[in-house]
Amino acid sequence: MDLPKEDFKFGFTLRVRWGECDAQGIVFNAQYMNYVEVAQAEYFRNLGLRLYGDELRKRFDLATVRSTFEFMTPVRVDDLLDIHVSVTRIGNSSITFLTEVYPHETDQPCTRAEVIYANFDADTEVARRVPDDIREIIGTFERSDRSPD
Repeated sequence: MDLPKEDFKFGFTLRVRWGECDAQGIVFNAQYMNYVEVAQAEYFRNLGLRLYGDELRKRFDLATVRSTFEFMTPVRVDDLLDIHVSVTRIGNSSITFLTEVYPHETDQPCTRAEVIYANFDADTEVARRVPDDIREIIGTFERSDRSPD
């Protein structure tokens, strides 16, 4: 699934650091999963949810189930990246995130990722339903005209 950049409700800017690059000075492909994880945490922080807080994790704790990446153009150390995130689907126990990475202030993505997470109970090692309040918070945000201040 592709979204026009302006349809994403959340985005932030990140600078590529030296340690994220390979010997050619290009961001190493595995690093993009870290960008996606940072984007996910920032998305939830923007919604007022402390994703890694002990209280929330008792009922909402995400584990990666599937990730698909498409790499269009390379980025290099010190490049600024605009990372845009959208929740495109909430299933019974899963949440699908679309993340697109753009060179700063451009309209063509350099990388696109779709990652599916399951709400996972680490104690029982079983997927569990995404809580209704989380569904409502995400749904309200994704239907809004702009991100919260």
